[in-house]
Amino acid sequence: MAPSSRLAVWSRYLRLEHTLFALPLIYAGALLAGPPLSTRVAVLILVAATGARTAALGLNRILDRNLDALNPRTSGRALPTGTISLQAARTAVGVAAVAAAGAAWAISPRCLVLAPVVFGAFIAYPLLKRRTRWVHLGLGATLALGPVCGFFAVNLSWAGALPVFLLAGFTALWAGGFDVLYATQDEASDRRTGVHSLPAALGAAAALRVAAGFHVVAVGFLAALYFAALNGVPAAAAFGFAGLLFLLQHQARRHLQFAFFHVNAALGAVVLVGVALG
Repeated sequence: MAPSSRLAVWSRYLRLEHTLFALPLIYAGALLAGPPLSTRVAVLILVAATGARTAALGLNRILDRNLDALNPRTSGRALPTGTISLQAARTAVGVAAVAAAGAAWAISPRCLVLAPVVFGAFIAYPLLKRRTRWVHLGLGATLALGPVCGFFAVNLSWAGALPVFLLAGFTALWAGGFDVLYATQDEASDRRTGVHSLPAALGAAAALRVAAGFHVVAVGFLAALYFAALNGVPAAAAFGFAGLLFLLQHQARRHLQFAFFHVNAALGAVVLVGVALG
């Protein structure tokens, strides 16, 4: 395979652009720590976040490779088709994990205390879909570790951590809700293969109502964050706009690429702006 083709295969496999979902929330958590965010720490957070997210996706792909082969939507992925070997996928996870841990250590060796929790969540999330329909909240909880880690990277303690835990609550329900939306396209396949999800268990219509409930509570967490740690009309306006983006996401759910990628990327950026302005 030509180098350019190999690069394209790995680009589709790693989906580094999806880091845009989590990265703004990680930086928002860092800003909530209070001290100014230095350029050095900001760059190291970027490396750690990209490495961790790549390791998480790689573990998910490896653990789900047999399930992916049974789903028409995912059967063409690199591991089920053999385009990327299992050994190469494992190596990529190892490299990404080392990069993430190395960047965390460079911020402070104290940051490594969170590594077992983070990587444990990366392994636990894919396994949840074999056990519970509430797997979507497992993804949300995993992504919610991002702002918490960003906060700790700057603060190096849990003093004044209430605002970041409110942000983590928002993140968990935001991500859990959009994962339900995304899972509606696999409702029939999940039932056939025994994968647990809310759409497979409840049907798409009921699952979408649950997702809407998640997002209503997520907006409540944003409001609590504003009143607990922020102030000013610009921050309030940004958070209000985030609420409107949730409405747009549900209205546009039939256009999943737009609702999943574009709206989510905008949501993360808007929340970061709100935190920065507040």
